[in-house]
Amino acid sequence: MAKALSRFTIARAGDEYILNIEDEDGDTLELTASFEQLDLISESLEEHLAFDIDDPDALDDEDEVEDQ
Repeated sequence: MAKALSRFTIARAGDEYILNIEDEDGDTLELTASFEQLDLISESLEEHLAFDIDDPDALDDEDEVEDQ
């Protein structure tokens, strides 16, 4: 089962970026990513957020699935 995101940070380390993703239990995953990878993540987030704004009912459906 997926855990809820608690927080995340991004820090630059030379030519790479360090992503720290913390879950609801306090467990942290540390990943390195290139600028290009962060750009792809950003584009994907923008697409998903734009879709959710255009279809507010989609947010209600997701909430129902999480409650089950």
